[in-house]
Amino acid sequence: LLTIYLSHILIAFILLRAVTGFSGDGRAIWSKNPHFSPVNESQLFLYDTFPKNFFWGVGTGAFQVEGSGKKDGKGPSIWDQFLRTHLNNVNSTNGSSDSYIFLEKDLSALDFLGVSFYQFSISWPRLFPDGIVAVANAKGLQYYNTLLDALILRNIEPIVTLYHWDLPLALQEKYGGWKNESIIDIFNDYATYCFQTFGDRVKYWITIHNPYLVAWHGYGTGMHAPGEKGKVAAVYAVGHNLIKAHSKVWHNYNRNFRPYQKGWLSITLGSHWIEPNRSENTMDILKCQQSMVSVLGWFANPIHGDGDYPEIMKKKLLSILPLFSEAENSEVKGTADFFAFSFGPNNFKPLNTMAKMGQNVSLNLREALNWINLEYGNPRILIAENGWFTDSHVKTEDTTAIYMMKNFLNQVLQAIRFDGIRVFGYTAWSLLDGFEWQDAYTTRRGLFYVDFNSKQKERKPKSSAHYYKQIIQENGFTLKESTPDVQGQFPCDFSWGITESVLKINTMLCQFNDPHLYLWNVTGNRLLHRVEGVMLKTRPAQCTDFVSIKKQLEMLARMKVTHYRFALDWPSILPTGNLSMVNRQALRYYRCVVSEGLKLNISPMVTLYYPTHARLGLPRPLLHSGGWLNPSTAKAFQDYAGLCFHELGDLVKLWITINEPNRLSDIYNRTSKDTYRAAHNLLIAHALVWHLYDRQYRPSQRGAISLSLHSDWAEPANPFADSHRKAAERFLQFEIAWFAEPVFKTGDYPLAMREYIASKNSSTLPHFTDEERRLVKGTADFYALNHFTTRFVMHERQNGSRYDSDRDVQFLQDITCLSSPTRLAVMPWGERKVLRWIQKNYGDLDVYITANGVDDHSLENDELRIYYLEKYIQEALKAYLIDKVKIKGYYAFKLTEEKSKPRFGFFTPDFKAKSSIQFYNKLISSGGFPSENSSPRCSQMQRNTECIICLLLVQKKPLIFFGCCFFSTLALLLSITIFHKRKRRKFWK
Repeated sequence: LLTIYLSHILIAFILLRAVTGFSGDGRAIWSKNPHFSPVNESQLFLYDTFPKNFFWGVGTGAFQVEGSGKKDGKGPSIWDQFLRTHLNNVNSTNGSSDSYIFLEKDLSALDFLGVSFYQFSISWPRLFPDGIVAVANAKGLQYYNTLLDALILRNIEPIVTLYHWDLPLALQEKYGGWKNESIIDIFNDYATYCFQTFGDRVKYWITIHNPYLVAWHGYGTGMHAPGEKGKVAAVYAVGHNLIKAHSKVWHNYNRNFRPYQKGWLSITLGSHWIEPNRSENTMDILKCQQSMVSVLGWFANPIHGDGDYPEIMKKKLLSILPLFSEAENSEVKGTADFFAFSFGPNNFKPLNTMAKMGQNVSLNLREALNWINLEYGNPRILIAENGWFTDSHVKTEDTTAIYMMKNFLNQVLQAIRFDGIRVFGYTAWSLLDGFEWQDAYTTRRGLFYVDFNSKQKERKPKSSAHYYKQIIQENGFTLKESTPDVQGQFPCDFSWGITESVLKINTMLCQFNDPHLYLWNVTGNRLLHRVEGVMLKTRPAQCTDFVSIKKQLEMLARMKVTHYRFALDWPSILPTGNLSMVNRQALRYYRCVVSEGLKLNISPMVTLYYPTHARLGLPRPLLHSGGWLNPSTAKAFQDYAGLCFHELGDLVKLWITINEPNRLSDIYNRTSKDTYRAAHNLLIAHALVWHLYDRQYRPSQRGAISLSLHSDWAEPANPFADSHRKAAERFLQFEIAWFAEPVFKTGDYPLAMREYIASKNSSTLPHFTDEERRLVKGTADFYALNHFTTRFVMHERQNGSRYDSDRDVQFLQDITCLSSPTRLAVMPWGERKVLRWIQKNYGDLDVYITANGVDDHSLENDELRIYYLEKYIQEALKAYLIDKVKIKGYYAFKLTEEKSKPRFGFFTPDFKAKSSIQFYNKLISSGGFPSENSSPRCSQMQRNTECIICLLLVQKKPLIFFGCCFFSTLALLLSITIFHKRKRRKFWK
C-alpha cells in the first residue's frame, strides 16, 4: 500500500512539473495565475530608478554605419557581395552614415546622450582585407585606435564586438565561410590580434553578434549574406562552428589576456518571445518551450548551460545536428562571463521564418529575461541590443520609437525590481540611422537621424534620443505628472453621486394594482382567465407600485449616494415632439423616481437630453424634419424643457440641459458644415432653456442649470515635438472650448478654432449675431464635465470636409499604460489637469464631475474599477485642496450596465452588486481620504443609518404589512379573550 501511495504522489508530481517545469526549466514562466489582478503592482508601469551605477549605452554595427567600403585599403566583405547579387536596388553602402569619415560627429552624439558605454564592432576586412592575420591595414588600425582613445578620454566604456556579420569575402570564397571548421582558428588569430592591440583599453568583449541570425538567415533562408539557402544540415554546421569559434576565443582570452587585462568576454545571443494560445494548455506551453529552445537555447544551452544542445533539439534533429565530443562539451560549457542578450526586430521579422510552433509572438522582454533566469541559473545579463524601427520617411519625430523604448525599458526595470533578474546594462540600438541588412535603407533604427544623400551627414537627435537622454539623466522613470497622494476630505455638502444614462420608462405595476377579477385553471391549462365586466376596488396608486422603481431604489440605497443623475427620455414624454400630446404616465413615472429617491435622502440631478452615437434621442417627427440641423428643434426643446420644469421642478434642484453636445460630431459627421450647424443649434437650444428657467422657474424652484461637456484631457504624444504640443491644445479647443467658450466666456466660438479652420479653407464656423451672443453668454450656473481618460495626441495633416479633418489630430495608444478592455487609458492625473485648465480658462466656477468611470470585465470582483475610483477621486481631492478648484460633486459612472455593451456598471444587467460598491460606500462615508486620527466632520453616520432604515422599509414592505396585520389580529384576539374571561368570572361571582 505504501508503494502504491508513493507511486501516485510521484505521478502527480511529474504531471504538475510537466507544466510548471523542473529546476532550470523555463516552462514555469507560462504558468500564469488565471485570477491575477489587472492592477497588481508588479504588472503596472513602474516609476522607479535603476540600480546605482547601471550601465547605460548605445550600439552600432561596423558595416551598418562606417561606410567607405573601398576606402583606405578596406577589403570586401560577404555583405558587399550580397548587395551586388541580392539587393540590386542598393548599389553600395556609400549612402550610409559614414562613421569612418565623421567620427567626431559620432562622438558628439555620444556626448549628447550621456551614455556610460558605447558598443561597436570592428570591421574584420577593414583591419585584414583578406581575413588572414598578417600586417594590419594601417588606416583601419588608426581609425579604431582613435575611436578607443576618444572614448576613454570621455570616460565612456567601450564594448567591442569582434564579429558583426561582415566576414571577409576572401574567407567565404576560399573556405566556404562558417561552414568550414578552418574559420575557427582564423577567427581566433583575428581575436588574438584585437586583444593584443586594443585590450589595454577594452574591458568588455563580444565575440559574435547573434549567431542564430548568421546561421539561420545566412545559410538557411538566404536573407542575409552569404545568401545560401535550402540546406538545413549546413545551417546547424554553421551554428556548431560559431559556438566552437566563440569557445576557443574565450579560452584564449581567459588564459592569455584576462590575468593582466582584467576584462570580461561573452557572445550576444538573440531571440524572440512567444506566448501560448491557451495558457492552461500543456501542449501549447510545450510548443512555446520548443520555440525558445530552438532559437535561444540552440546557442545558450551549450555556452550557459550543460555544454550540449537541448534534448528537444537532439531528438528532433537527430541526423542533422552535429554532436559535441566529451572534450568539446567541457570546452564549450561556461564560456561566457555574462549573458549578452539581443531583443530587437531582426529576431521578429519576417514572421514566416520564425519558429512560432503555432503560438503567439510577443514583445514581452520581461518574460524573456525571466525565461533566461530560469533556464540558466540567474546569470548577470547585459541587454546588448534593444530597440525598434521606423519607416525611412520618418525623420526626427519618431514618436512610436519613444513608446517602444519606454515599454522595453520599463519591462527591464520590472524584471530587476520585482523578479530579481540581474540586468546590469542596457544597449539602445542604434546610435545612428544606417544600413539595415535585408531592409537596406527602407527602415531606420537610429537615435540620430542622418540624411544619407547629404554630404556632411549631420547627426540630428530624434525624439527618441531626447527621451533616452532623459532616462539616463534620471536613471529611470520619475512620475512628473502626479504629486503624492493627499489626506483630506471634501466638504460636508459635497454631492456624492451615481450616474445613469437615459432612464427607460417601465410602467409595469405590481399585482395589487390590477382591478380585474381572474379565474384560474378553468380549462385545465393552469392559466389565469380575466372575468370581463367585473372590476374590483383597489387601493390608491403608489409610486412603489412600479416594479422597476423599487429595483432602482434598492440599488441606490446600497450605493449610499447623496445624489442620483439620470436622463429623461424626450420621445417617451412628447412622442410628437410638441405639447399636443403629453405622456402623463411617463411624467408620473419620473416624478415617482425623484420623490421616492428623496425619501431616501437621495437628491436628483436630471438631464433633459442625452444623445449617444447609437441613438440621437429625438422624437420621430423632429428627427424627420432634420433634427438639430433644423433651427426649429431648439424651440421644440425649449417647450419640452418647460414642461419638465413645470412637472418636476419643485423636486429637482440640479438640471443638465444636454449631455455631451460636443460629441454630436459622431452623428452629424457627413460634413463639418453639418457638424457646426448642429452644434450651433444645440447651443441656442441650451441658452433658450437656461433663460426660460432663469426667468420663469428659478425664483420659486431655486435650482441650478448647466450643460455637461465631455472633457477628456489631451497630452502631446511626443513631448519633444512642438507640433504635438500644439495639437494637444488644439484638441482641447475643438473638443471643450468649442462649447465652453460661448457659454462661460465670450458668447462666441474660440478664436483659435476659428483661425485654424480658416487657415485650412475647408469650412467655416457659423457666426453668432449680437443677439445670439448675448443669449448664449453666461448661460450656465456651474461647469459639468464628463471625464474618463487622457488622450495622447499628435499632429496629422488631414484633408477632407469632415469635422475630424479640420482638427488635424491623431491619437496614439500608450502601450505601457494600464487600459480597460475597451482600451480606455487609466491616467488619473489627467483629471486634475483638465480641472486646472477649466479653472485657468473660465475662472473659479462651481464644478461637478458628472460622469467618471471605467469598463471592467469582472462581474463580481471589479478590481480595475476600484483602482480607478481610488485614483481619480484622489486627483479630484488634490484639485480641491491644492489647486482650490471649487468641486461641488463627483458622480461615478454608472449604476447598471447593459447587456452586450462595455461593463461600466456597479450592478450587472440582472442587478447583481459588484465589489466596487463597498469601496465607493467607504469613500462616501469618510468624505474622501481622511487621516487616521481625524474625527468625523459630517453627520454621515446618521444619514447612512436613516438610509438603511429606509431601505429596510422599501424592501420588506409586504412583510412589514403582513406582520402588522398579524400582530394587530393577535392583539385583538387577546383583548377579546381577556374581556370574555373577566365577564365570565363576574357572572359566576
